[in-house]
Amino acid sequence: MAYPHGKFRYKVEIDGLDAGGFSEVSGFDVSIDVMEYREGDMVRTPMKLPGLRKYSNITLKQGLADSMVLYDWIISGVDGAADRKTITITLLDEEEAPAASWQVINAWPMKYTAPDFNASSSEVAIETLEIAHEGMVRVS
Repeated sequence: MAYPHGKFRYKVEIDGLDAGGFSEVSGFDVSIDVMEYREGDMVRTPMKLPGLRKYSNITLKQGLADSMVLYDWIISGVDGAADRKTITITLLDEEEAPAASWQVINAWPMKYTAPDFNASSSEVAIETLEIAHEGMVRVS
């Protein structure tokens, strides 16, 4: 019997960047718009045709460390053209071997959020990067 994999063991790779690990990755979804079409002599129910594909933005969260890699990536887009990259997100099994993998195509950071601060809190400072992209493919 095959058991489902836990969602807490994964790795994120961004082409050409040593971005470190991420505590959370979210926003993996795709939807297809539905176009309805009906001619005057057709039955009451219109035809439903596939329209545009839409991919949600992906959110990456990580504990703030000394690295400025993610911040520098978005700033390069603020100062010039967006630096598009392929992001690979891999779910790992119990032995840390790849169990499933997705590639996010033509990804670029569209929003960076610095951590909020609270003197009475004992939480890790988290930075967030929101990624726009042009598609994702499950590769394994």
